[in-house]
Amino acid sequence: MISRDSYRQIDLYAPDRSPCATDLSDNTNLWGVPPHAARAVREAHASAVTRYPSLYAAELKGALAKAAGVSADMVVTGCGSDDVLDSAIRAFTEPGDRVAVPHPSFAMIPIFARMNGLEPVLVPLSNGTALDADAMLATAARVIYLCSPNNPTGNLLDAGEVARVVREAPGVVIVDEAYVDFADADALDLLDSSDRLLICRTMSKAYGLAGLRMGYALGAPALVAEVEKSRGPYKVNALAERAALAALREDGPWVREHVAEAVANRERLADELRAREIEPLPSAANFLLAPVPDAADMAALLRARGVAVRPFVDLPAIGDALRISVGPWEMMQAFLDAFDDASGEVACS
Repeated sequence: MISRDSYRQIDLYAPDRSPCATDLSDNTNLWGVPPHAARAVREAHASAVTRYPSLYAAELKGALAKAAGVSADMVVTGCGSDDVLDSAIRAFTEPGDRVAVPHPSFAMIPIFARMNGLEPVLVPLSNGTALDADAMLATAARVIYLCSPNNPTGNLLDAGEVARVVREAPGVVIVDEAYVDFADADALDLLDSSDRLLICRTMSKAYGLAGLRMGYALGAPALVAEVEKSRGPYKVNALAERAALAALREDGPWVREHVAEAVANRERLADELRAREIEPLPSAANFLLAPVPDAADMAALLRARGVAVRPFVDLPAIGDALRISVGPWEMMQAFLDAFDDASGEVACS
């Protein structure tokens, strides 16, 4: 074998992405593309395809900084938030170092750790959802990763516990806020007191630009400069930068309208599930995690009825569950109809 030892432990990230009439599996914006962002892509000059994009997306960094209320030198961009997370993990570690990750949380972080010759340390969330600051700090990891709202559970991590981890961690703390647009809290205030905090965000969710891969992070200038070294040039393609700039400058009302609709439909869907004696976890994201028996089998039955959701098996303190992305109500109704039909099949078997 010529592969690296650490790579032999890595499996491809390969959820079932086969086409489905109603796809509620990946937590993207199910209302479509913001109108001004779509127009920016349609009207792009040919040079946006034939020429390299800007080195480090300086104009976009300025727009993101303005939206977040920080200076442009506190912003780093990348090809999706995955790229920023991978670059950050690589920037602040040496081979053999530890990366602490809550469990369950974003499945790519242990993979990024192994890709970079690092040791991922999975730290169970208390009762399946609550951050255990003592346990995270006890790992003495060079990088501690937190996700709030957390994927796949959907809940915000306790702000006091997050602040304690940021304050006492021996290395860099990454707070992944991919779903923050659907929540009523964030960690931005912690940037004032820490030069080792990196807040990672994306335009794949509320902004509807997942196919263009547009991610970014916020942190102290010296911190983001190191991530930028790790990330390299030309990582934001020219069409993505045009679309992101248009969305930030002109599509705010559209984004806020559909975020509000997502939150309303999330709560309505939770009520519908409770009426079916399914108790979803409280969510501050654009999805619900619903504990069900035999999640993999149920997901297969739903897919056979034209609805895709993401199954999770044997989550700590939760068990099997389905993660259901929230979109327009007709899609939610399609899920509920398929779920009712599938539940009836299970009951008769």
